[in-house]
Amino acid sequence: MATTKYGDISPRTAAYAAKEFLDRAIPYLVIEKFGQAKPLPANNSKTMIFRRYNALDTTPQILVEGVTPTGKSLTATDVSVTLEQLGDRITITDVILDTHEDPVFKEAQEVLGEQAAQMVEIQRFGVIKAGTNIYYANGTLRTDVNTPITLSLQRRITRYLKRQMAKKITKVVRSTAAFGTANVAPSYIALCHSDCEGDIRNMAGFVPVEEYGQLTPYESEIGKVEDVRYIYSTIFTPWADGGGAKAGSGVEMISTTATNSDVYPILYIGANAYGIVPLKGPNAITPMVVNPTPSDSDPMAQRGHVSWKTMQKAVILQDTWMVRAEVAVTLNP
Repeated sequence: MATTKYGDISPRTAAYAAKEFLDRAIPYLVIEKFGQAKPLPANNSKTMIFRRYNALDTTPQILVEGVTPTGKSLTATDVSVTLEQLGDRITITDVILDTHEDPVFKEAQEVLGEQAAQMVEIQRFGVIKAGTNIYYANGTLRTDVNTPITLSLQRRITRYLKRQMAKKITKVVRSTAAFGTANVAPSYIALCHSDCEGDIRNMAGFVPVEEYGQLTPYESEIGKVEDVRYIYSTIFTPWADGGGAKAGSGVEMISTTATNSDVYPILYIGANAYGIVPLKGPNAITPMVVNPTPSDSDPMAQRGHVSWKTMQKAVILQDTWMVRAEVAVTLNP
């Protein structure tokens, strides 16, 4: 029996289905917006290469009259990453298709679209949270942490980023199913869990999105403090009970077992700190729909399938342009 790439749907229908997948996925794509995005070409290898051209020596060079200086060579650093295939499927029986009042295949596509985005973002989070630049809300180890984010901590982090010449983010991946970028106001971005919102709002100088004026907020943006904009997602999960005593600082912190503080990562990032394969564009994701069809494994055509797959992986491009703060979260902010 002949098989096709998209199961029982044509390539044109598959393109529409892919757009449906991506439209449903967009609200969950937080990490996607702020990385250096390199779309996956069709029929290419599993290795993606990100290239960074290195800065030239800035030692003052005094020119001698009539003497041409020695030319500098342009050098580059390549960072490669091996992509991994992610995917999943839903099995739908012929009885459900015949008796259910809802359009089951369409509902399955939408649910899988949400799953695809979250699965890809979780994979990315696992990569970028492994950076080596760590600032603790208090103490010198994760096991010490039992205080929340503060303006002082943020200022120490942004001072470090500026010393490392980390540029502020001025372009983001568009919030559409098609790949593209959009210009935005310069800022550093902080990615955090939604539990952190109360403590962020309590920081001195906090400006909520409703007071931005002409500045357009991102999806899931909480607000800004000085030159940092805070974006939340429940994907940025804490280390349960990873910190110090939950009330050791005199204020009770969130704790999974009511003993030690849960420790939340907040990722502060500058432009081009990490690279991603965007979950957008014609080659980003492959949806497949297989209607219940007689076959050797299913002679009575009792099972159909809706599925997706994609090639993905994130990579840290410049570790010094990204900082992970580890903080506790006030139980009653």
